[in-house]
Amino acid sequence: MYYTYVLQSEKDRNFYVGFTKDLKQRFDQHNKGIVESTKGRRPFKLIYYEACLNRNDATNREKYSKSYHGRMFVKKRLKSYLTG
Repeated sequence: MYYTYVLQSEKDRNFYVGFTKDLKQRFDQHNKGIVESTKGRRPFKLIYYEACLNRNDATNREKYSKSYHGRMFVKKRLKSYLTG
């Protein structure tokens, strides 16, 4: 299994989208500052993820999630969570 995930920075409230084979390990890496692209925005909350059967599906979902329509999809799915 591969996972596409969305993190929200507790520092600046912005989102980060990625994919991984080991979601728990990757989440820990983000919060420990091991991931260069997110290390200045720690700590993070995992706010959304999807399981995919293979790497290709996960990378396609990640790419979609980073597009305008993908961001709107995630915001719509998380509307009650994001508004409190």
